[in-house]
Amino acid sequence: MRIETLLASKGNVVATIRPDAAVGEAVASLAEHGIGALVVSRDGEHIDGILSERDVVRGLHDQEAGLLTEPVSSIMSSTVYTCAPSDDTDSLMATMTDRRIRHVPVVEDGVLAGIVSIGDIVKTRIGELEKDRKELVDYINAR
Repeated sequence: MRIETLLASKGNVVATIRPDAAVGEAVASLAEHGIGALVVSRDGEHIDGILSERDVVRGLHDQEAGLLTEPVSSIMSSTVYTCAPSDDTDSLMATMTDRRIRHVPVVEDGVLAGIVSIGDIVKTRIGELEKDRKELVDYINAR
C-alpha cells in the first residue's frame, strides 16, 4: 500500500508547533491531541524538526521541571526522516524499525503533507492481513 492511500483514509492533518514555543506548550498540545509527536515548523509547511514524547522525557531527565519553559528547539530532533506520498508502507515500516522512529512526516514538493505513525502502519498491515485471510477462507469454503 502507498502512503497516499493510507493518508486518504487516515487524513493529512498534522499537529505542528513553532520552534520558539515553550516545551510546556508542546506537552499540553501532545496531551490535547492524544498524539506522540509534533512536527516543529515555523510556518506549518516546512519542517524544522520533530518533537516526540521521548524527547520530552529525556529532556526532563536532564533538566527537570525547568525544561518546561525552554524553547522546543532546545530538545527537538533536528534530523527528521521523511517519506513521500508515493512511498510504500512496507518500506516505511522497515525504515521506522531500523531507525527506531515512530513518526514520519510525509513531504510532497518540499511541503508537509501529512504524518504517519508506526501505529498507522501496523493498523494498515493488520487490515491487509485480515483481508487476505478472509479471501482465503472464502476461497476454501467455495470449493
